[in-house]
Amino acid sequence: MIQITFPNGDVRSYEQGVTGYEIAESISPALARDVISCGVNGETVELNRPIMEDAQIALYKWDDEEGKHTFWHTSAHLLAEALQELYPGIQFGFGPAIENGFFYDVLLKDGESIKESDFPKIEDKMRELAQKKEPVVRREVPKAEALKEFAADGQTYKCEHIEQDLEDGTITTYTQGRFTDLCRGPHLVNTGAIKAIMLTWVAGAFWRGDATKLQLQRLYGISFPKKKMLDEYLVMLEEAKKRDHRKIGKEMELFMFSEKVGKGLPIWLPKGTDLRLRLQDHLRKVQKRFGYQEVITPHIGSKNLYITSGHWDHYGKDSFQPITTPEEGEVYMLKPMNCPHHCEIFAWKPRSYRDLPLRIAEFGTVYRYEQSGELHGFTRVRSFTQDDAHIFCRPDQVKQEFLNVMDIIGIVLTAFGFNFEAQISLRDPNDHEKYVGTDEDWALAEKAIVEACEEKGLPAKVEYGEAAFYGPKLDFMIKDAIGRRWQLGTIQVDYNLPKRFQLEYTD
Repeated sequence: MIQITFPNGDVRSYEQGVTGYEIAESISPALARDVISCGVNGETVELNRPIMEDAQIALYKWDDEEGKHTFWHTSAHLLAEALQELYPGIQFGFGPAIENGFFYDVLLKDGESIKESDFPKIEDKMRELAQKKEPVVRREVPKAEALKEFAADGQTYKCEHIEQDLEDGTITTYTQGRFTDLCRGPHLVNTGAIKAIMLTWVAGAFWRGDATKLQLQRLYGISFPKKKMLDEYLVMLEEAKKRDHRKIGKEMELFMFSEKVGKGLPIWLPKGTDLRLRLQDHLRKVQKRFGYQEVITPHIGSKNLYITSGHWDHYGKDSFQPITTPEEGEVYMLKPMNCPHHCEIFAWKPRSYRDLPLRIAEFGTVYRYEQSGELHGFTRVRSFTQDDAHIFCRPDQVKQEFLNVMDIIGIVLTAFGFNFEAQISLRDPNDHEKYVGTDEDWALAEKAIVEACEEKGLPAKVEYGEAAFYGPKLDFMIKDAIGRRWQLGTIQVDYNLPKRFQLEYTD
């Protein structure tokens, strides 16, 4: 027997090998009908995956983000399966679930392309396959065998992914009908739950996001377990068009974009500038109340600055290309983040324990490379200004400073009438390699965030794998007028930058 612990703390005994579906069925048949996937010790898995040891379990339904992700992940595979039948010889890239739906990157043979006029026949084929209630079968295969299978199918991009990205050893694949994909899951037990399907648009996408590589087609779609949900979604889309910030911004003459200036580079018009300055004045008053000192840093920085901070290794591809000075042999970057500059401000002179905490703030304009196909009004740009702050403090001050920043965010979001929820973003427990810093420092940082939330009585959802590469964070999520979720504020604890920049104080 194994012990299963539920989110409310209840513990039940089950036979080893019990599945999430069987656990749901033991609670109630109605729950078993609604559950989509389950969480086992923080990992979302299929309902038919055997549980072999004591575990903490959560049962996810459509209303849960994990449930939607599982549903849309399987829908992405269903789209690929339909395309495979309709377009023989098609090549597949990546096909993940996203925040609202899913997409798949594909390349048709002989220069053919998929148009929006093709959507109805693809949707019909997807519905036809879904109605067959095809089981989604998970397999674990050696890397060499997986490479051989996908090479036999002529899947060039899948083979490249296996060779370059996946480590030697066992690889998981999922098969439904005659379609097999490389995937870590999770998925629905079968395709029958997918009742309503709509393809939304098609765009271009370079393979691996590299503009030097071939451009594939990216098909976006969304699906639901009931047709009524799709109808409600279509109504929401119409409401979203009325509230599109790009439309409103143009009508109110707040901002503009110019192809001559460059894509993703917003220009604030007089009315928008007045609005922005009033917002900054409000934020300055709040920051001053909490003891912040404002600074201004340059719009560029030496490449060595970002090598020291670790951002170059982790985010180099997301930054603009370097600015080189051949005479001096120096390399500069358009500033993609403010953190390294603020570290240098701290290091500018000796600091005493009496100087701490040192709170510095900046309305810092930063620049990041985004592919042109991903730019979207003000929500995805290449230049933006952050009300960014960094607090340098002693370890015993971390929790109190964290609590103070929570107060600031609460004041600002409440002033604008936002209801918000919190999300604690932690490391992926199964992949520590992609993070920097010691386990001890991560434990300290995570403990400070959890204790701060408990002390404030702030309910916070824990998300594994969402931490920054250098530390855990507390994200504040708001919903807009039509229910879409956005991150609007974050607090991060970073024990790594002080070590990288050798920041010290006299105790």
